[in-house]
Amino acid sequence: MPHIDSYYASTQIAETNYTPLTIDTDVDVCVVGGGLAGLTAARELLKHGKSVALLEGNKIGWGASGRNGGFVSDGYAEGVLNLEKKLGVDHAKALFDISREGTQYVRENIGGFAKTGQDPRNNWLSVVRHDVGDGLQKDVERLTSVYDASYEYWETDKVREHLKSTRYFQGLLDRSAFHIHPLNYCIALANDISAQGGQIYENTHARALNKHANKFTIETASGGTVTAGKVVLCGSAYMHDLYPRIEGAVLPVATYVVTTKKMKSRLAEAISFEGCISDNRRAGDYYRLIEGGDRLLWGGRITTQKSEPHALSDLLRADIEAIYPQLQGMEIEKAWSGLMGYCVHKMPVLAELEPGIWTATATGGHGLNTTAAIGIVVAEAVAEKSDRYRHFAPFTARWAGGPIGRLATQCAYWGMQLQDWWDERR
Repeated sequence: MPHIDSYYASTQIAETNYTPLTIDTDVDVCVVGGGLAGLTAARELLKHGKSVALLEGNKIGWGASGRNGGFVSDGYAEGVLNLEKKLGVDHAKALFDISREGTQYVRENIGGFAKTGQDPRNNWLSVVRHDVGDGLQKDVERLTSVYDASYEYWETDKVREHLKSTRYFQGLLDRSAFHIHPLNYCIALANDISAQGGQIYENTHARALNKHANKFTIETASGGTVTAGKVVLCGSAYMHDLYPRIEGAVLPVATYVVTTKKMKSRLAEAISFEGCISDNRRAGDYYRLIEGGDRLLWGGRITTQKSEPHALSDLLRADIEAIYPQLQGMEIEKAWSGLMGYCVHKMPVLAELEPGIWTATATGGHGLNTTAAIGIVVAEAVAEKSDRYRHFAPFTARWAGGPIGRLATQCAYWGMQLQDWWDERR
């Protein structure tokens, strides 16, 4: 299945052309899922001297990995201060340091073999939609002093100097962050894996995982099979009927993204910040200027519904104009959705589900650095190079409730949106 019509697909550096698996192959490790977590894991396993076959049911980067906002920054979907409350400072710091390693990994790659098709811009400005007094400033002080985070606190006047909107108040500047073209990064990872001797198969749906005495066989819908000593499941919200325990724990959550037509002068009247921008709402907006400020890429809204709304462009246009009335009447050029994988604890699942079967998944909400981080760590674990995966032990693959769980999550999101409205109104 080709990539959906998105800004990224229309500006990708090249089409990947890996054939489906139609023969039987034997490797040390089979990685299921050609998104960023699976690609990173496969690449790192090759570095550890393992032979690898990677199976992707569609195209490389076809899912959320190739359709997201393109933000890369330290941390996880669950805030580090919340992790501190649950786990203590030392454990939270160990997790945060792993997340920082993921950010640095992406930065180094786009400065090297993955440089083509990238136009990175540094910094991330996270702003609040209602006055929080000195609350954000205190959080920034703790994060910088205890976790050595590269954060800076901005008062409301400084935020509005760069974002000309009365909807915004205080802000947190993350100097470690940057944004990239995620689909081009996926393609570069795949090309590097192939160059190192890794096997990649597109349009190869893994439909059955069979366990034997000391190995596994993965049957595919394209006719071929993989025999492997170990398996790493990185299918996020796109795995079906392969390993129910992990599939039942990952909630599919959709978010929406649009890009505008070129309007550099109008955008300059509203936004004079080149990095990533987001707000603190429970289902917040996230956006950035692209192509040197010619266009706006804007993402937002969250739903557990897998279908795409018919009036997607109109929905996000209204959100943009509510923040920036000076952009009234702008034209949307591309609109698409991406399906992410979440767990109820808002952390990735990185674990050995049973001897020889590993998973590295559920990075929705803070994907690009997190996919890199868990890809690195799961490869170390599978290759028996470290036990850093144990830091993720509290975040188990708990059943998410199936259809009832999705309904409950959707109701929770509606409640969050209502709370956001009330906070801002108050």
